[in-house]
Amino acid sequence: MGASPNPIENSFEIAAQRCADLTPLVYQRLFEAHPETQAMFRTQGSALVKGSMLALTIEAILDFAGERRGAFRLIGCEVSSHDGYGTPRELFIAFFAIIRDTLRDLLGDEWSPEIAQAWDKLLLEIDAFAGIAA
Repeated sequence: MGASPNPIENSFEIAAQRCADLTPLVYQRLFEAHPETQAMFRTQGSALVKGSMLALTIEAILDFAGERRGAFRLIGCEVSSHDGYGTPRELFIAFFAIIRDTLRDLLGDEWSPEIAQAWDKLLLEIDAFAGIAA
């Protein structure tokens, strides 16, 4: 099976070959970059919450970067939801960059200019979409 022509999807496919679960890597990076986020997760059961949150986010990213069949709408819903939790909009958007940065580290030499450009464009589009959805 060949690589996806979609650079965003391709970045996830390559990462999946190298790492069975992105969750610990993504949240370690999140907590290092934004230590205040650690308090947002309860201690018991947080691994399930983190895994679920990341899986839904990845599904929304792939749909947003692809055919936009509906899963991407989760981003708009979660902007409002996280506003209700008191999560600053910038922090909500930063989570997507954390995922990108985690993938970039995992891909190493396979992180191509095409993938980088696609992610840069995607992050700008998500930021604009989140602003409209609010």
